[in-house]
Amino acid sequence: MSTPEFQEVDHSTPVKDVVVGYLSAAAIFAGIACVFFAPMRLGPPAIAIALVAAGIGGDQRRLAAWAVAVSTVGWLVGMSVAVLLSRTIF
Repeated sequence: MSTPEFQEVDHSTPVKDVVVGYLSAAAIFAGIACVFFAPMRLGPPAIAIALVAAGIGGDQRRLAAWAVAVSTVGWLVGMSVAVLLSRTIF
């Protein structure tokens, strides 16, 4: 009985793609949270994180672009909701 030959497969993902993925996910989460919590505390950092992720680029460019869009729209909607409902923005 023989054992199958071991074939080495390259599973390495560039580190910048992993970093962009995590930054984009954090920015999307914070952008959505802006609607429900203080938008001026969460919105600008979320947009800044998304822009950093978009600047790094890599294979995750589309996810980073979505992160910029979601965090910006979340901030705008959160600010509108806060003003209309007389909630705190900070």
